[in-house]
Amino acid sequence: MKLLKSITLIATILFLNLQFVFSQSSSKFSVEKFIQDKDTLKYRLLYPDSDPMRKYPLIIFLHGSGERGSDNEAQLKWGVTNFATDQNMLLHAAVVIAPQCPDKTSWSNFTRAKNTAETRLEPTPTRTMELVIALIHQAIKTLPVDSNRIYITGLSMGGFGTYDAISRYPDLFAAAVPVCGGGDITKAPAIAHIPIWIVHGSDDPAVKPSYAIEMFEALTKAGARPGFTQYPEVGHFSWIGAYSDAAIIEWMFRQHK
Repeated sequence: MKLLKSITLIATILFLNLQFVFSQSSSKFSVEKFIQDKDTLKYRLLYPDSDPMRKYPLIIFLHGSGERGSDNEAQLKWGVTNFATDQNMLLHAAVVIAPQCPDKTSWSNFTRAKNTAETRLEPTPTRTMELVIALIHQAIKTLPVDSNRIYITGLSMGGFGTYDAISRYPDLFAAAVPVCGGGDITKAPAIAHIPIWIVHGSDDPAVKPSYAIEMFEALTKAGARPGFTQYPEVGHFSWIGAYSDAAIIEWMFRQHK
């Protein structure tokens, strides 16, 4: 009984500590909104407190379907606050933009089928993706952004959004880290020049690991040298490992156009 109480106490302390760290990190993101042609994209912005004359990498973070909405808060639930820890802000100062996808919309516009190889990119982007790209171009003009170091990453729905963005705008991004997502493998030759690190869980019940494996194989066949991490015995929450993996983060920040 005493052992059980001790374990419960330790678990409670760890949970409260994680909640405190999340609160501290999320508070570093300012509340912003981008308006174009009467359409609004809400987003959170992490701005490096450093040399104003210096140019910084820009990270675009695309959340999953569960964080859609209009509170401009839910998108900070998973992954992106890792970039706002004291250690990461010291080692990798960057401008980070975390937009929030409105309800009933999506980052990507794919036709998906049971066979992952049949996933196809539709000709036109979603309006939300159009706003994300317009926001990136505004950031380049108004913030100290190094346009040769624009990185995009996302999880689940955001993983699909990452593939959508680099497939439509292959000359904009210096690197991409799609996490438990998928894309159109026929677009592999067009994005083979972009450094990409693919992450997935081997037991993902929501997005089949074959999405990641087939994209990795298609990119490799097209002459790319993608990174690939498949976490064993991990389900859909592979983003917990991805954004805590120092090797992936270090790799991403080394990439330049």
